[in-house]
Amino acid sequence: MVENLIPCYRFNLIILSYCVFLSCFFVRSYSLGEVDAYGTFSISSFRYPETRLRPFDSRYFRVDLPPWFSSLSIVLESDVDLDARSIAKVPESALPLICLRDGSLPLPQVTNAFVKGLVLGSFSNGSSNEFEDIQNEEQCYPMQKNISVKLTNEQISPGAWYLGFFNGVGAIRTQSKMIIRGPSYSFTANISVEGCTTSTMWGQYCNQSVDPLSCVRSDSYNLTEQFPDSKLNNKTTQNGIFCRNSFDSPCHGNGEIKVFFLDVLGIAEQLIIMAMNVTFSMTQSNNTLNAGGANIMCFARHGAMPSEILHDYSGDISNGPLIVDSPKVGRWYITIIPVNLSKELGETRNAGIQVCYSLEWQVLECPMGKAGLNCKWERYILQTVIRKETLFESYYIPVSEKVPSDSADFPLEPLLSNSSYDEGQDNTWTYFLLDIPRGAAGGSIHIQLTSDTKIKHEIYAKSGGLPSLQSWDYFYANRTNNSIGSMFFKLYNSSEEKVDFYILYVREGTWGFGIRHVNTSKSETVMSVSLERCPKRCSSHGQCRNAFDASGLTLYSFCACDRDHGGFDCSVELVSHRGHVQQSVALIASNAAALLPAYQALRQKAFAEWVLFTASGISSGLYHACDVGTWCALSFNVLQFMDFWLSFMAVVSTFIYLTTIDEALKRTIHTVVAILTAMMAITKATRSSNIILVISIGAAGLLIGLLVELSTKFRSFSLRFGFCMNMVDRQQTIMEWLRNFMKTILRRFRWGFVLVGFAALAMAAISWKLETSQSYWIWHSIWHVSIYTSSFFFLCSKVSSLNSENQRPLDGTYELTRQDSMPRGDSEGRERPEVLTI
Repeated sequence: MVENLIPCYRFNLIILSYCVFLSCFFVRSYSLGEVDAYGTFSISSFRYPETRLRPFDSRYFRVDLPPWFSSLSIVLESDVDLDARSIAKVPESALPLICLRDGSLPLPQVTNAFVKGLVLGSFSNGSSNEFEDIQNEEQCYPMQKNISVKLTNEQISPGAWYLGFFNGVGAIRTQSKMIIRGPSYSFTANISVEGCTTSTMWGQYCNQSVDPLSCVRSDSYNLTEQFPDSKLNNKTTQNGIFCRNSFDSPCHGNGEIKVFFLDVLGIAEQLIIMAMNVTFSMTQSNNTLNAGGANIMCFARHGAMPSEILHDYSGDISNGPLIVDSPKVGRWYITIIPVNLSKELGETRNAGIQVCYSLEWQVLECPMGKAGLNCKWERYILQTVIRKETLFESYYIPVSEKVPSDSADFPLEPLLSNSSYDEGQDNTWTYFLLDIPRGAAGGSIHIQLTSDTKIKHEIYAKSGGLPSLQSWDYFYANRTNNSIGSMFFKLYNSSEEKVDFYILYVREGTWGFGIRHVNTSKSETVMSVSLERCPKRCSSHGQCRNAFDASGLTLYSFCACDRDHGGFDCSVELVSHRGHVQQSVALIASNAAALLPAYQALRQKAFAEWVLFTASGISSGLYHACDVGTWCALSFNVLQFMDFWLSFMAVVSTFIYLTTIDEALKRTIHTVVAILTAMMAITKATRSSNIILVISIGAAGLLIGLLVELSTKFRSFSLRFGFCMNMVDRQQTIMEWLRNFMKTILRRFRWGFVLVGFAALAMAAISWKLETSQSYWIWHSIWHVSIYTSSFFFLCSKVSSLNSENQRPLDGTYELTRQDSMPRGDSEGRERPEVLTI
């Protein structure tokens, strides 16, 4: 069992289960005093807080339904805005879905037929027709803004049910991406379970009485003696152990429903139901007539109440038994409906007609280690062995002295049955039983057969019972005849000498595997059965990761694939080797554009900027070399931080370089910017809003530099003219100074380079906006070239020096001279004072 793999994990699971039990207990205890008019009460009620699903994200919720539940209510609110027209235009990679599955986690498989089959609003209706096959396969529906659905015990069976929420499906969902962009949505969920106050009441409103059918063990029994004219085909069970009883049902009229339930506690070969001694009862005349031709319809269903629309098996039990081969373990519900009574007695005698009968049933079981209707086939229990080298995995070996128990691979031939009931036909079976523990539904069963000759064995699998040719969940006969159409069946490199397949996200509980083989086959076949977390170890193209569902009771595994592969097992090649090389070269080589601003900075003797642009180009190249899987000089997180941080610094430094403030103030601004950009790079570096923040910080730095320069000049102007001018002269002087300042700004930059720089910057912004998971490599390469090119043109736009920028034009009124009245050869060597003359 998964919870026994690690003591710490088991302890945490026990504590969590205990907390969930207590919460359910308190909810139930509180609600018992509030039984409604229909006799139902609230078993549990959970509210899941607002959850946001980013692109390609998924969430799983587990809901446990006890045997006495009456209905499951699901209320969802989300910000998804889809209508019947827009859903057809949404790509599968951005399609929001909600899926529901019995016993294990849903795994949506997108095909054209699947997408076309999505009907908006169908999940909210909750009609019987929509959920006819919900217990046999998962059902997926498009997510909507508001969903409210109520599923009753007439539609679904008790047990563990899983809700899956997906934001995008398809092979690309598991691919590792350099960026993750796309629409995201949030939702809240309210899930409540209601139950019936008494176990003998059933239905949505607990208003349908259900009578239990008890069983008493009996000795071996000959079925053909009891039902000589039935469909048993003279099959005897002299070695069988029977569960047999007789129940005198009360009489009921035409169309009147009577419901029973029967618990199948162990692996059984057959469930037989038949009506005996059928008679008509006339209430008006109190007469009893022979009713040998009456129709008594019987509907049987595992886990839920059957009806004429929803049932697993049906038949007229007045003429012959209803036979259920290899019934599943658990509770079976049986509905009896007499029909066409007036047809037998005539319309005039219809009033008060009731049919009476004696209901008989049998559950055929074989002794331990045997199976089949004649109990001559072999049946083995597979024992769980925990793998020490891998967490949460195990393999299974037969409990038998016929094969060694020290290896995960065991020979098959010593275990095969030696006789066939149908002589002359290839109908010999050997069965294996294993148990998938609670909470391990997120794993996969791996079946392998290897032989030295052509394998003639067929493999059938069934949850809850023994498989047969008429009843199975998955099967493999050969490479062209198998369950390959199922989304939960994954076939790998199988050949005539090898069989290799997985059953994905296997259901909890008992599983039966049947080997159908030729009795005279001469070969050496080795078989292995294991429970693994990720199929094929993610095909060596990804990492297997583990997570818990929202309840914390189920551990599931998934593959995080590399850049070139996707799919549930990373076996789908999304990028070819040639494409991978092209993408790698584009992303790495495009960083050579950093040489342009680095060269210009070195040419202007701006050594700090030269170091910054050079380091930014190198770190970006190393980061993308690691990101595409070519080579990692340092850890991925370190390289990502260096790339984004230095890129942010390079953009801001370009703006600050355009100012003419003194170096001390520049160093102060650089220090502040370094702190801010480092915080941005270490927290959510890839978010799109960062580019806006970086440009805003750079523009703020340029504005601060201009304001500092403006304030300095205005202060010197005020000291010289503030006290000697009247208001009119002061305004004229200010206007003259502003005109001179604008002329200085115009002379300071080469505006042609400025315009080209802004054009390159706009191209960088456009390429950033157009980046998607599929087109990232091309647009991000353009981003590298355009952003470094824009920095180059901005650096070129600054004029190196302005001779008259900070000087007022001199006239003849002012003269600054330095006079030395003493000759240089003066023996006293005294210096004459400097004289400022006007």
